[in-house]
Amino acid sequence: MLKYLIIPLADDSVSFCHYERGNKSDRLIDMETLKNAIFWAMTENLNVQFVYPDKEIPSAYKAIVETIDHAKIVGSHCEDKVLTDEADIVVFDGWNDLDTFKCQSGKSYVVRTDKADLFDNADVIKSLFPKLDRLVVVITDIDKFQESDFQKYEALLNAMIPIIKEEYGKGHSLHFNLLTDRMFLDKMNNCNAGDETITLAPDGKFYICPAFYLDGSKTVGDPVTGLDIKNRQLYRLDHAPICRKCDAWQCRRCVWLNRKTTLEVNTPGHEQCVVAHIERNASRRLLDEIRTLGEFLPEKEIKEIDYLDPFEIIKQ
Repeated sequence: MLKYLIIPLADDSVSFCHYERGNKSDRLIDMETLKNAIFWAMTENLNVQFVYPDKEIPSAYKAIVETIDHAKIVGSHCEDKVLTDEADIVVFDGWNDLDTFKCQSGKSYVVRTDKADLFDNADVIKSLFPKLDRLVVVITDIDKFQESDFQKYEALLNAMIPIIKEEYGKGHSLHFNLLTDRMFLDKMNNCNAGDETITLAPDGKFYICPAFYLDGSKTVGDPVTGLDIKNRQLYRLDHAPICRKCDAWQCRRCVWLNRKTTLEVNTPGHEQCVVAHIERNASRRLLDEIRTLGEFLPEKEIKEIDYLDPFEIIKQ
């Protein structure tokens, strides 16, 4: 059941996930298309998320955007500083600007990073924990992980545990998606593109997510004729035979990345699974550490497991 409509306002709107930002055009969505998209969202009772380009949009567009309740997703280099202050989510490409950016409490900050920069910036990440309430890290080349990278990733997360524990000991309930999300979940919490989320692109057509639009995938409808998603059930968790039995509930389960690595939207690649299970196991250790400070999430349990890829269990 659809819950969210994502509307990139331009072809070069900021990327907040694994895909790269569009760079071939800075075309804005047509104003009539934007109005139709908002009307469609209202009739479908959907939550709207507007994704902004770095260039400030015209005031006429701003007025249309404000006709519906919505969330704002902007890049850290957005020219519109008022918009940046109002944004619900601010996205950084890399770690360079975080030390000078004026962060606000209660706001979510997303950092898109490749694995090399992630491993090189462990100290930067640690320094951010006291300053932020929610930090989301998106690894853009997760499909390129090798065995040595898995080991580095586990070591990095383990090094974060005492720092996060210290923050919780101070009463700062930090949310760091790679470690804390799994502690609070009791079911899968993924991107759910094509099932709970759909994108209305600047060309006026629906796509599974912004990545599908930017890579030239086929449209799945428009606000006039409605949605037309082929084999729509494949985007649902109950039609993902591996994922529906998995308890790495914080896994992004990115359907675009699934298709890229396995050619199936409902089947993650080996790398995505292993990374998610490394996070799951590190969350288990973090939960145990925080509990040494006092009672914490007593109803939650993350069981110990002896595998990192669910496919290994199936093979047995």
